[in-house]
Amino acid sequence: MILTLDIGTSVVKAAVWDEDGLRARGSAALVTEHPGPGRVEQDAGRWWPAVVEACRPCRLEEGAIEAAVLTGARQTLVPVDGGGEPLGPALVWSDRRATAEAESLAGAVGGADAVRRATGAVLDGAAPAAKIAWLAAHEPQRLADSAWLAFPRDLVLHRLTGVVATDATMASVSGMCDAEGRWVAGLTAAAGSRLPHVLAPDAVAGAVLAEAAGALGVRAGLPVVIGAGDRACEVLGAGAAPDRPMVAWGTTANVSVPVGRRPAEPPAGVAVTRAADGGWLLEGGLSAAGSLLAWMGSLTGEPLEALLEKAQACPAGADGLIVLPWLGGARAPWWQEGAGAAALGLHSRHGAPDLARAAVEGVAYDVARCLEAMAPALPGALDGLAVGGSRATGRLWLEVVTAVTGLGASRRRSGEAAMAGAALLAARALGQAWSLDHLDPVDRRVEPDPDLVRRYGELRPLADEAAAAVIGVGRSDNRSGGEGVPGT
Repeated sequence: MILTLDIGTSVVKAAVWDEDGLRARGSAALVTEHPGPGRVEQDAGRWWPAVVEACRPCRLEEGAIEAAVLTGARQTLVPVDGGGEPLGPALVWSDRRATAEAESLAGAVGGADAVRRATGAVLDGAAPAAKIAWLAAHEPQRLADSAWLAFPRDLVLHRLTGVVATDATMASVSGMCDAEGRWVAGLTAAAGSRLPHVLAPDAVAGAVLAEAAGALGVRAGLPVVIGAGDRACEVLGAGAAPDRPMVAWGTTANVSVPVGRRPAEPPAGVAVTRAADGGWLLEGGLSAAGSLLAWMGSLTGEPLEALLEKAQACPAGADGLIVLPWLGGARAPWWQEGAGAAALGLHSRHGAPDLARAAVEGVAYDVARCLEAMAPALPGALDGLAVGGSRATGRLWLEVVTAVTGLGASRRRSGEAAMAGAALLAARALGQAWSLDHLDPVDRRVEPDPDLVRRYGELRPLADEAAAAVIGVGRSDNRSGGEGVPGT
């Protein structure tokens, strides 16, 4: 059996798997703070206690678990001292305080396009490269006091094993790593010698220390596979392929397509990152999905499940309401950090369910735009979608995304694609040939409703027009935050 740990943005999850599937799971919530405009932080000291809490339902008889493997959120960063203690709050992936530093870094190495050709990443305020430059400029003592710079998964790895390391997929999204897996000198000056050693995702990083073993209820000396970033693991666990992109709904939404070769010229509007199996991913990471609905629920006092049930009954198009889901800035395929979420066509007849429905539709439109941006780099036509992420939106998300894209979707039994993918990596490290279709078979297939496909086809031009008109509103200047507005 294999223990998987997923240190996410809003929740830490633990699960136990054998080759026949999921055997136990647990979770623990994380708290995210917004201390100022563009600032998103977490108490990194909470990550390990959350892991311990999440593992309580996963305790088995001694010796039953053969290995542990990790995955987690990418681009969240915290300075750590020599003893492995975090120095101050972590800068969450959605933190945007480092926008100016991102522009300055890009300018110093030939511009944003040069950075994308070298690293595959979009160097914006979320990128760890920019966050480190911000620390150097604004909190130099915190940076100077640090021994290394950690992603959440990597800090938990250190607590488990005492090893300081990251993996190739995490390094790939940092904005500091080239196509060969090497740190780029011109983008790492502020980090100095604080960047961790890079391992392959299926590498055994170390063994569980006695103190950590007691806290988690596993044996000391248990091998720990480093694993990969949550998105790379999710692509594996969803069963994505070049003709079957992975579309995930969680705190945010993501579109990822595995490809065998790195495109010579990254498609506009998307990132190119390392895949967990050694290949590459074309990625479109949106700024908000579940977090937008949670925010709406907090304003209305409506429980999310009840809000979505009512939204399901609203007509396609939400009675003329359009929501642009750019809470925290517009990411793929727009890359305009200064953009904000917006509701257009709002009337007194609209209620919270209409807003929720329009928000889900707005996310689906950005998913479709990402797929269109990726199309020139794909080997052929798409055959369907592999669904990852949370099941929280249930039937509504599947109904809308299949109709907007015109592609059928398949969802797997566990609803835990990232941890399923991590389990496959650990099995590979142990020399065991686990099959995804046996571990986590498809339990639902959804085909697009022809009437809804037709209706969203009619609505899409208006949604595109609204997005193009609003994308620059609220920006402090007229400079592009990245790739610019995709064609509509």
